[in-house]
Amino acid sequence: MSDKATLEINGKKYEFPLVVGTEKEVAIDISSLRSTTDSVITLDPGYKNTGSCESAITFLDGEKGILRYRGYSIEELAEKADFLEVAFLLIFGELPTTEQLQKFHSDIKAQSVVDEDIRKIVDAFPKSAHPMGVLASLTSALTAFNPSSVNVNSEEDMYKAIVKILGKFPVLVAWTFRKKNGLPLDYGDKNLGYVENILKMMFKQPNEDYKMNPIVLNALDKLLILHADHEQNCSTSTVRIAGSSHVGLFASLSTGISALWGPLHGGANQAVLEMLESINADGGDTDKYMAKAKDKEDPFRLMGFGHRVYKNFDPRAKIIKKAADEVLNDLGVEDKILEIAKALEKEALQDPYFVDRKLYPNVDFYSGIIYRAMGIPTDMFTVMFALGRLPGWIAQWREMRLNKEPIGRPRQVYVGETLRSFRAIDKR
Repeated sequence: MSDKATLEINGKKYEFPLVVGTEKEVAIDISSLRSTTDSVITLDPGYKNTGSCESAITFLDGEKGILRYRGYSIEELAEKADFLEVAFLLIFGELPTTEQLQKFHSDIKAQSVVDEDIRKIVDAFPKSAHPMGVLASLTSALTAFNPSSVNVNSEEDMYKAIVKILGKFPVLVAWTFRKKNGLPLDYGDKNLGYVENILKMMFKQPNEDYKMNPIVLNALDKLLILHADHEQNCSTSTVRIAGSSHVGLFASLSTGISALWGPLHGGANQAVLEMLESINADGGDTDKYMAKAKDKEDPFRLMGFGHRVYKNFDPRAKIIKKAADEVLNDLGVEDKILEIAKALEKEALQDPYFVDRKLYPNVDFYSGIIYRAMGIPTDMFTVMFALGRLPGWIAQWREMRLNKEPIGRPRQVYVGETLRSFRAIDKR
């Protein structure tokens, strides 16, 4: 294969270098296109064919159903590692030693106390406020209590900023959850593991001891791992482009939370439960809705099946399906919504229409089921997604800053009015 690509415009040829990734992905480097061709640019709505960076963090092959963090398969990581190990791997590039992991966890715990004035901000929100709006606001508010910008040329400063947000973010998530449920805010327990502490902060009742359920703990740990990073998706790209202006880490993360909120991105697992609730309200006839999903003339869309990136299967769904089954069996939850979900899953895995089109249940489908069974409200699902995605956002922000990437500044093709004269208001 040639190491250059040739582009011909108006009879004139231009050559641009090819960039080949370690997994043999090929990209045309058009960074000099505009200057070389006298203002010609590419047009790629949604950036579906545009690489915004070179990254060593996550490899994704949607056609083959492959997801790897720093070269490790998601299947092996979900089976053998815990969430904090995966966070360290994503951010710093290698799996931690025992000593590194212990120090990492200890440093995170040391930064887990949130300023009391943040609590006042939480109190100011009405219970009706959407948890994602609350979380984005609280994350942004952290900048007021940590005003100094991160010196990215100092490994020590960078590390301090990372452990600080990893320590405080779960507290913000738990406070958002407890505010929603009218519970007193909890500061956690430094004697617990990272994910164990998250569960206790969220669910501990003020008048009783909290008993850790190992099956629920295992399911949440796996969910967080599976959501930890996913290449250059909408929220990750938002974090990187915000950070490219050299805004601080906390502010960059806040933009990622806002991007994740949308129903086409992190809100997809919430959309799954809303769909299930609407089916239940209509009588719970899954056969009727499977038929509607197959009818091209029907606007109904079966949420949580298929994926815009994975064209074969979602490797994360295969892993979390087992955890979902374990949680439902252990908790013994009697819930019509979950019964509908299991019926849809069974039919989709057997119906030739869905099998032939590879419209299998995805990670959003199963994560929604698990969170529902755990007693997490539907509008908190995306907050849990953000909790899992935090290490990936941090890793992407850190990589972008260390690589000294230029400020993000997309171009456009202008299609508005050409030059025209101003008319006085009485002549319009």
